[in-house]
This record gives sequence, C-alpha cells and structure tokens, in this order.
Amino acid sequence: MGQQVAVVERPSTKPGVIRFEANRTLTGMGHEVFRTLNDAIGPRPAAVLARTLLSSGKVTAVHMYSNMITVDLAKPSDSAGLSDLVRDMYQYWKPGMEMPVFEEAAADPDAAPAAAAPAGASGPEAAYLSLVPATLVERSRAAMAKWKAEH
Repeated sequence: MGQQVAVVERPSTKPGVIRFEANRTLTGMGHEVFRTLNDAIGPRPAAVLARTLLSSGKVTAVHMYSNMITVDLAKPSDSAGLSDLVRDMYQYWKPGMEMPVFEEAAADPDAAPAAAAPAGASGPEAAYLSLVPATLVERSRAAMAKWKAEH
C-alpha cells in the first residue's frame, strides 16, 4: 500500500555524484543539504528520504531541490539500490509483511444506544435506518423522488 514514486536515475558530469528525478516535489522551492543524519530532522519528506539515503552507508551527502535529488556517493560504493529507496519512500506496506491484528474495541457503557429501525424494516435497510438520522433519510428520499420526477 502507499504510492511508489517514479524515479529516473541520471549520471552527473562529476564522478561520484548521481542525480535522481522524482515525479513529485520534496522541498518546494528551497534547497536543502544533508551531510549527516543530524541534519535530517523531522517528518518532512526531504528529511525522511535523506535519513534513508544516509543510513544506507553508500551516501555521504544529499542535496534536494524540488524534485531533484543529488547524491554524493561514498568512495568505494555505487548507486545500486538507491533508486529503490527513493521509489519506495511512501510505500508503507510491502509484500511479505503480516497484517496487524487489532482487538475489537470494547463497547463504551456511556455511549448512547443505536436508534431502533422502524417496524417493517429488515436486513440491510434496517441497519441503514438504525445508523442514519431520520432527517437525512427523509431528505434523501425527497431528493430521489424529485430526481425521478424530472427524469
């Protein structure tokens, strides 16, 4: 689940520098430079991505401007796998993960009881009528009758 980011990796004219072009802006119109994990503070997309890239051990510095990500590679490493880190930065559900199990919430004893369905209603209609306020049900029925009359 979550959206993948479309990423294009481009070489730079400077050795040891790689550029990534993403399909979404990360910084707005400001330049941001991250040289250490301490520079990447907060939940902003640019900071989260910088922490991820710097934690990989392949990157010594990250510069971001809008949708452009410039990465200084560590000397003995290459860019293999870095585009995947950028692509998956918004993907919070990955294949192989187990779904969390939530216990059903206990009923609140102070909560008002649900409205009873009118006599004659059964099945899904009864469930609908017990959850939706009567004024909204009447408003919906009036709108449907008006639409049928006009069409």
